[in-house]
Amino acid sequence: MLRKIRIILASIFFVGVTLLFLDFTGTLHAWLGWMAKVQLLPAVLALNLVTVAVLLLITLLVGRVYCSVICPLGVMQDIISWIHGKTKKKNRFRFGYSPAKNWLRYPILVLFIIGLALGAHSIAILIAPYSAYGRIAANLLAPLYQFGNNFFAWIAERAGSYAFYSTEVWIKSVSSLVIAAVTFVVIGFLAWKHGRTWCNTVCPVGTVLGFVSRFSIFAPVIDTEKCRNCGLCGKQCKAACINMKEHEIDYSRCVACMDCIDTCKDGAIRFACRYGKGTPVKEREPKAAETKADQGRRAFITSAVIAGTAVAAKAQEMKVDGGLAEIERAEKPERQTPLVPAGAISLKHMADHCTGCQLCISVCPNQVLRPSTSLMTLMQPEMSYERGYCRPECTRCSDICPAGAIKPVTVEEKSSIQIGHAVVNLDNCVVNTDEVSCGNCARHCPAGAIRMVRKDPENPKSLMIPTVNEERCIGCGACENLCPARPFTAIHVEGHEIHKEI
Repeated sequence: MLRKIRIILASIFFVGVTLLFLDFTGTLHAWLGWMAKVQLLPAVLALNLVTVAVLLLITLLVGRVYCSVICPLGVMQDIISWIHGKTKKKNRFRFGYSPAKNWLRYPILVLFIIGLALGAHSIAILIAPYSAYGRIAANLLAPLYQFGNNFFAWIAERAGSYAFYSTEVWIKSVSSLVIAAVTFVVIGFLAWKHGRTWCNTVCPVGTVLGFVSRFSIFAPVIDTEKCRNCGLCGKQCKAACINMKEHEIDYSRCVACMDCIDTCKDGAIRFACRYGKGTPVKEREPKAAETKADQGRRAFITSAVIAGTAVAAKAQEMKVDGGLAEIERAEKPERQTPLVPAGAISLKHMADHCTGCQLCISVCPNQVLRPSTSLMTLMQPEMSYERGYCRPECTRCSDICPAGAIKPVTVEEKSSIQIGHAVVNLDNCVVNTDEVSCGNCARHCPAGAIRMVRKDPENPKSLMIPTVNEERCIGCGACENLCPARPFTAIHVEGHEIHKEI
């Protein structure tokens, strides 16, 4: 019964989190956005202390149910392992006990925390579980989902229905695509062959929760009087944490999947309190040397956790011009300072809090956000306006960011936040290159920051060129996106390291 409940809850969380990355309409985020915000690392970086405390309390109470229910990467591994188990009957009981690789998991955790502390987020978040799954969903699953949507839109259109509408499928970043593919292959292979090896050896969240779950109050326990030493529970344990020779369970690696309870034919394993009289667990008295080493490890990990906590203190796009000529896309300009969304506060704040999950990129309706290719901010979102511009009335990225990298802002607040300012390059302007009248940038500027003036102030018939009032410009990119100059636009937006209010 407990296993069925776990599977139902895990399915709800897995499908819900996956849909957050696949839903390009943005309609599901109001209902399911909280599922991203209860992930442990984003909650830590957002300083959401209530969520962190609840997750740790749950772990202390019933073990690592977070890893088997809430974490989408953990559930993905279970799905892959389950599929492998169904390929052949003999694969059902293919696991076995192996000692914990503490010599590897704890140093990885420390390096992860040091990476966050030193600002090397792009390296550290490579192994963060929620971020890793987010990149897999955004870069590998989302295109397949969009192709399927476009297929149904094609069918619906021919049936005279507009229940579906097509969306453009495009690669937002080759580097993110490669990283997502490599991550999926590595974790998928480990899950296929060895179950939860990644969770119990590499994953920093798993290591932290594993340290807490060592002291969990309720957990699967072995009744030595009923046990026949058949070994089925150990062969079914994908965490490889049941030592049948000693009748012991390594609770730091147990993910509370309840598979062992469901497998045991004699009722020798049950979910019960581990402490107090009558506890049916055979406890082995630790040797003095082991006790001393264990205390050292506890102090080491406790210090690491404390250090980590302190550190963490489309609108539908027009593709043709009047239906007659295909519009050539502009080239991305070389910006001196990157652009990040309103609510990010500053480049440093974004870099310090972003987990690189790319959820904001997935929900951006105007294709403004895309993964950074810079080494120090790799996979974190940055803005560019070749495909659209940041509409002042859109606040989706700030609404759904689970890590606090993009703080929530209202429409009114966004219209007064200056994330950058426009810069004019008259050498590219069609007024000068083609001797034609334009004014596209000024007509579409929502802040009224662009004004057209005569090229020759003394000639009333002179063509007009744009000038920018930097005090009013909010950096939305409407001017850059709608400028007809090609291949490089005559106006582009430079970012601000620290956002301003106007």
